[in-house]
Amino acid sequence: MLPLSFPATRSYMSIDQLQEYGLERMEDDSIREFLDSQRTGVLGLTADDVPYMVPMSYAYDGDDTIYFTYVLGTPSRKEDLSEQHRRARFLVYSVETMFNWVSVLLKGRLEKTPESEWPDLESMLRGAWRPELFRNASTSGSVRVYEFTITHQAGIRHTGLAPGFREGVEYEASSDDE
Repeated sequence: MLPLSFPATRSYMSIDQLQEYGLERMEDDSIREFLDSQRTGVLGLTADDVPYMVPMSYAYDGDDTIYFTYVLGTPSRKEDLSEQHRRARFLVYSVETMFNWVSVLLKGRLEKTPESEWPDLESMLRGAWRPELFRNASTSGSVRVYEFTITHQAGIRHTGLAPGFREGVEYEASSDDE
């Protein structure tokens, strides 16, 4: 059985220390390529007591701006928090296996995009992935477009087997894993 929490005395390894296990920092070009290949992530907004996190689909301009289409009800906590606190974080990740995953964390500024600019963004926004439910709801609900201007980005990825794991060798659970 896995522990619910780690002891306070446990030390954790840094990204630099984990490089020998196949973890690597991503360069800006790799981050842009990854963002361009994905369509969903988790938007973190500042709230009173804990962060407000919401899964979001997005469109990416290939440079430094991500666009979100908000389908809103009344009231909308997401819209209220976006208006109150212009700073936000956005996490985009992909997990193929326990040895092959990517995580990109963005910091940025959120601003409502004026409706007069929507026609210029139409083709990019049309390419954003959305659940069918939201496509249908957007015709009856209130819609806003927000732009997230990236001010800082960091990405890490793991793309290989850790030392000790070999192809064709079964993983044997130790007594610590049970």
